[in-house]
Amino acid sequence: MKRTCVIGYPVAHSRSPLIHGYWLREHKIDGDYVRHEVKPEEIEKFLQNFSKQNFVGCNVTLPHKEAAARKVVNATPVVRALGVANTLWFENGTLHGDNTDAAGFLAHLDDSIPGWDKNTNHAVVLGAGGAARSIVYGLNERGVEKITILNRSRERAEQLVKEIKIESNLASFDELATLISSADLLVNTTSLGMKGQPPLEIDLGNLKKGAAVCDIVYVPLETDLLRQARERGHPAVDGLGMLLHQAVPGFERWFGVRPKVTKELRDLIVADLAKDARK
Repeated sequence: MKRTCVIGYPVAHSRSPLIHGYWLREHKIDGDYVRHEVKPEEIEKFLQNFSKQNFVGCNVTLPHKEAAARKVVNATPVVRALGVANTLWFENGTLHGDNTDAAGFLAHLDDSIPGWDKNTNHAVVLGAGGAARSIVYGLNERGVEKITILNRSRERAEQLVKEIKIESNLASFDELATLISSADLLVNTTSLGMKGQPPLEIDLGNLKKGAAVCDIVYVPLETDLLRQARERGHPAVDGLGMLLHQAVPGFERWFGVRPKVTKELRDLIVADLAKDARK
C-alpha cells in the first residue's frame, strides 16, 4: 500500500483526505492518504527524516510551505520562482517538490470560463500573501499583459513582485473603483469574506462589463463578492475548484493515474462543507 499525507499545523480542517480518498476508491488503488499534524518546531526534523516515515509523498499546507521548498533537493521552476512547495514526492531516492496552486487556479478558470485568457488583458488581484504569489505567477505565465496588485501593505506587494521577478503595477484600495473599470478579471486572494473573518467591503458598480470575478475563499462557497458579481451578470468563479484542481498533479505523481475533477467529487466536498457550516 502506498501511503501519503497532508502536513500542516493545524491540519484537522484539511479536505485533502476526502479528495484523494475519493480518487483512490474511484480508481481502485490500494493506497491511503491521511492528515499528519506537524508543529512548526518539528518541521525540519520531519522533512529530514521523511524517507523513514513510510510515505511516498505528501501535500504541504500552512505554515510549512516555505520550509518544504528549502528542503527539497529537486525543485520545479515554480517552486524556485515562488519559494514555496505544496507537493512532495520521492524519485530515485531524492525528495522532489512542486507548487501546484498556480496550475490549480488556472485549471479551474479554464473549466469555468473556457477561453478566458484570450479576453483578459488586465487582471486586478486583491492581496499579496502566499495565494496571491501563486496566482500572480500563474496569470503572468498565461500571458496576461497587465497585472495590478492591491494590498493594504504596499511594502508586502513590492516584496512579492521583487521575489517572483515579474512586472506588475501596484495600487492602493482607494484606487479600486477606478481600476476595475478597465479590468477583465478581478481576483480576491485575501481571507476577507471568509467565515469568521471581516467582510470584504467592495462595490462592483464600476466593474467593466463582462469582467470575470474570482474569489479563492470557499467557506462560504458563495461569498458576498461572488453574489454581487452574479447579480450584476458577471462570470463568478468560487475557490473550491482551485482546491480540487491543485490536488490532481500530486495524485498522479504518487499513484500513477491522472484523476479528473468531476461534479461528483465537487458535490462530496460541498456536502462536507455544508455539514461543517451547521456545527
